[in-house]
Amino acid sequence: MASPSNSSQNGGILGVSNNTSFGKNTVTTKTSSAPSAVTTQPGTRSIDYLVVAGGGAGGGGTARSGGGGAGGAIKGSSIPVCGNTALGAVVVGAGGSGATPETVGAPGSTSSFVIGGTTVSTTGGGGGGGGGQPDADGLGAAGGSGGGPGSNVNCRAGGAGTCGQGFPGGPALAGGTNCTAAGGGGATAAGSGPPGSGNGGAGGAGIPFNGSNYAGGGGGGSGGTGGGAGGAGGGGSTSTSLPTRNATTNTGGGGAGNSNPSSPAAGGSGGSGVVIVKELNKASGVWSMQSQYSSQRAGTWPFYVEYAGIDYLVIAGGGSGGSKRGGGGGAGGYRESAGTSTGSYTVSPFGSGVAALTLEGNVAHDIVVGAGAACSPCSQPGPSGNSGNDSVFATITSAGGGGGAMEGGTGGPGGSGGGAGNTDSAPTGSGGTATPAGQGYAGGSSLRRAGGGGGGSAAVGGNAPGSPSSPSPTGASGRGGTGGAGATSGITGSCVQRGGGGGGGAQYTSPAPGGAGGGGTGSTGQGGSSSATAGTVNTGSGGGGDQDTPQIGRAGGSGLVVVRGPSARTFTVSPGTNSTSTAPGGQKIATFTVSGTLTVS
Repeated sequence: MASPSNSSQNGGILGVSNNTSFGKNTVTTKTSSAPSAVTTQPGTRSIDYLVVAGGGAGGGGTARSGGGGAGGAIKGSSIPVCGNTALGAVVVGAGGSGATPETVGAPGSTSSFVIGGTTVSTTGGGGGGGGGQPDADGLGAAGGSGGGPGSNVNCRAGGAGTCGQGFPGGPALAGGTNCTAAGGGGATAAGSGPPGSGNGGAGGAGIPFNGSNYAGGGGGGSGGTGGGAGGAGGGGSTSTSLPTRNATTNTGGGGAGNSNPSSPAAGGSGGSGVVIVKELNKASGVWSMQSQYSSQRAGTWPFYVEYAGIDYLVIAGGGSGGSKRGGGGGAGGYRESAGTSTGSYTVSPFGSGVAALTLEGNVAHDIVVGAGAACSPCSQPGPSGNSGNDSVFATITSAGGGGGAMEGGTGGPGGSGGGAGNTDSAPTGSGGTATPAGQGYAGGSSLRRAGGGGGGSAAVGGNAPGSPSSPSPTGASGRGGTGGAGATSGITGSCVQRGGGGGGGAQYTSPAPGGAGGGGTGSTGQGGSSSATAGTVNTGSGGGGDQDTPQIGRAGGSGLVVVRGPSARTFTVSPGTNSTSTAPGGQKIATFTVSGTLTVS
């Protein structure tokens, strides 16, 4: 006898017919510490995560207090995990409370996440300096990212950031009898110094994750017409019209400084932190054939696919040059794969023997293009140069270039090291080291009144010419050291040299060339007869060191990420300022000049 028709039958699959539970890239956002743990879904193989501490509060005072620094941020990508497993404890730090008048803003609190027995911990953001303070209360405090200084008689530097988590607060700017306030540091960039006219400096930019930004620095308070804008990622903004100065909750943004000279007030509160876990292969439950069919037609069926042979070039932002006959900035770290999986092309020495990556397909992978370090500090008196920002693609991180040192200083460490600042009392000064090793070269040494060249991605920075015993103040040629040369890669289909070190600054004649591949030229000449130049954008090159006047070490060049894959792959990028192309052999290329996402299909 024929079976009766039954539309509810499950197509021959035994068991529960429609216990449906599936989705793509499940994202868990923890805005509090309870419940403590995150439990993965059955079928999850790996995760991305972001841990952001609470942001620091803006400084208080009558006007022009500094912006709070963002909470420290650490991001992990493609971390292997087991499905249906409780990951470790989660702690979400609180933002710092707005400071009472004329005091440093309160710091943010620590956030942490335990994964695989390892605790990932981030430091709370530093508070902004109080307005009107000549002493310690006017300083920006150190933290995950540092707070910006408030207005005071003595121009102060911003608070320091924590290595690998954030950047310093901006420098103060002299204006009239007082200095004006600067923005707090963000997760990927230092806070900005004030633009002039009594306006506050902007907060440093935050870090992108899953389509949003987090950990932006707070804007500095204003005594003029415009307050400093908060950095992208929840940083508080301020103006003389007194809008809300608080940072956005659960972003780790820094609070803004006060701007109303007639109404002493607390600075804005820092944003609370956040822990975000993105599962990269969620699939659970038992499905009927109809459920599977419908979800596949709708494009929602969860599946995991990997694509091998993904080559890369990842260059970090270059360091800025030092002031007062300072050293040239070091190039950003340079990392490259060998290219054997996607057709032969010229690779740098860094690519020799380095395997291509395997990426999960059909998901958006975050890519960070590191900014070049800001000029140092765009005002007098100038300190040592700043480090460039890291660039990140999947498991590959390239370290920002080291800053060139100011007078008497040692070049900063980085992907390539910064050049040494001139020495008036010691025979020579030392260039910065390439840290971590294997991404670039060390900076050059200095002589009296001549800085060393910044290290390049293919060669050490040049020493200031001459000898310590030379009767000439700047040695034999009267100039700083030449920047180290950049490395050459053909990953885009044509050979391009990138990552030159910045030339060192000197007091007298001949300008020091930047390293081939975009390095900035060092300045020379008393009175500013030859100005230093910045590193070329999207080359990760170092900025040139400056001489006596105007004491401004120039900015490093921004970084670059290039991804290359087999012709059978499709690359989709965002935002639209990034681009895709095809190599002469048919291989697919994605070029990132700004941070964004890459999807391989």
